[in-house]
Amino acid sequence: MEKKCKNLPFLLLMQTSKAIHDRIKDEMAKYKLSITEFSVLEVLYQKEKQTIQQIGNSILVSSGSMTYVIDKLEQRDLLCRMPCPDDRRVIHVILTDEGNELMNEIMPKYNDFISNMFDSLDLDESDTFTKLLKKIRNKVYS
Repeated sequence: MEKKCKNLPFLLLMQTSKAIHDRIKDEMAKYKLSITEFSVLEVLYQKEKQTIQQIGNSILVSSGSMTYVIDKLEQRDLLCRMPCPDDRRVIHVILTDEGNELMNEIMPKYNDFISNMFDSLDLDESDTFTKLLKKIRNKVYS
């Protein structure tokens, strides 16, 4: 007798997440970026100047890993560190001109990719999907 899968929503969520992750990974490889590197650049592109901790909190990466990723991106002249004039313990990170140029090239394609993924959902479905994901996320964090 075959057992009914009780964790199908979780399984589908994980499969979908992996498929999306793999597609983004393939796209970013064209620019010689890992997903984490792209995520750092995206945060800086959207929010501009950020501390390493702020970036790590935005993309859910530890500060030790962040330092390594930021070092690599700095070596490629895509971002730079700037000491905070008010607090010398704080280092801000910003995109360089080269980093902005790269993100200006990537972001329209990335936004099209994301939009295309969700265009099969109508507005009500998208709202419902968002509410359901938030409901699950809030349960996990409670």
